[in-house]
Amino acid sequence: MRISVIGCGYLGAVHAACMAKLGHEVVGIDVDGQKVLELSAARAPFYEPGLDELLREVQETGRLSFTTEMSAAAGSQVQFICVGTPQKKGENGADMTYVDAAISALLPHLAPGVVVVGKSTVPVGTAARLAELVEHQEPTAHAVWNPEFLREGHAVSDTLRPDRLVYGVTDGSEDHPAVAILDEVYAESLAAGTQRLVTDHPTAELVKAAANSFLATKISFINAMAEVCEASGADVTRLADAIGMDDRIGRKFLNAGIGFGGGCLPKDIRAFMARAGELGADQALTFLREVDAINMRRRTRVVEITRELCGGSLLGKRITVLGAAFKPESDDVRDSPALSIAAQLQLQGAIVTVSDPKALANAVRRFPELQYEPDLEKAVRRADALLLLTEWQLYRDLDPFELAGLVASPRILDGRNVLEAPKWRAAGWTYRGMGRP
Repeated sequence: MRISVIGCGYLGAVHAACMAKLGHEVVGIDVDGQKVLELSAARAPFYEPGLDELLREVQETGRLSFTTEMSAAAGSQVQFICVGTPQKKGENGADMTYVDAAISALLPHLAPGVVVVGKSTVPVGTAARLAELVEHQEPTAHAVWNPEFLREGHAVSDTLRPDRLVYGVTDGSEDHPAVAILDEVYAESLAAGTQRLVTDHPTAELVKAAANSFLATKISFINAMAEVCEASGADVTRLADAIGMDDRIGRKFLNAGIGFGGGCLPKDIRAFMARAGELGADQALTFLREVDAINMRRRTRVVEITRELCGGSLLGKRITVLGAAFKPESDDVRDSPALSIAAQLQLQGAIVTVSDPKALANAVRRFPELQYEPDLEKAVRRADALLLLTEWQLYRDLDPFELAGLVASPRILDGRNVLEAPKWRAAGWTYRGMGRP
């Protein structure tokens, strides 16, 4: 099939490359000329494992191209909308500027029978509004909402082998003409056993917001338990192991630490609350305010523990923060807990150095006032305390015996609870975890 992908940021670039991998003829369209140039040269403008290799592979077949011209969308049977929906400045709601602009630019190029597929995470009610615009322009066109469920660091596999596909169509019916077309788009995934669910527009829109809210709630729950564990002397890691054995609960996402960040979970739960308020259902989601508050409180707690590690004062202490990205296998620093903590430490008088395998260029743009050092050995040298805040495998594999000879004081805060505490203590380190005695 001929497919257009409008918006070539994180979601769009991955989706375009994967659709070409599945055998379709794909054109990616973006207003950012520099981004188009990089993607055309098989270089993703962000770090995602396996994406550069995939871009090279599919571009060699001739099935994938990129352009800034919306007219290139003409003739495509399926038009995917993959633009961003960031949080509005000064508000909790989602900024729909890019989605609305993409649809407006696309409308003149719609052909009879075309399927416009929204993948962006949007407030419920958006699909119905955009469907009216699409069908007014081209009565035989169809508007579908097909939410994405990508995990940064696993986006290529999540697109090629998703755990589920959701189609939101106007009548919620399996017989809707767009269903068969999307089944053809995702034929390889469906043949491999991917589950598919057809719903109405609002249900499909709510799936991503509800899923992210549930995950955020689970993470904040175990972080709240970490606070109780610290007060009582219990071990949150063993607690999570125990309650995770209950198959109604499960162990996934029950890892206490410094909280979640990134470009999705924080802004999505806030936008969800804002939209519920607009619909008059704000009381249904008041618990998400506490989920958000617990998450933000973790960052303050890390600063407090670091002060304790350093003998009660941060003034003049050399602190090395290991990790700038909000999660490993990503260079995304949007709402990164690690960078937020580093900035707070510096404001309180510490001399902070940040290291990360992939995210330093983005971190410099976000917090130019911090010191950055890509060389790990240089970053930790003469440090009074180390803070492991992004659980890159590089940091998990550190040898505490070797590292002890580089630092000024062998003190470490394991903000992700991924290190073997007995091993580090045996090497002479003062070890602190989150919610662990």
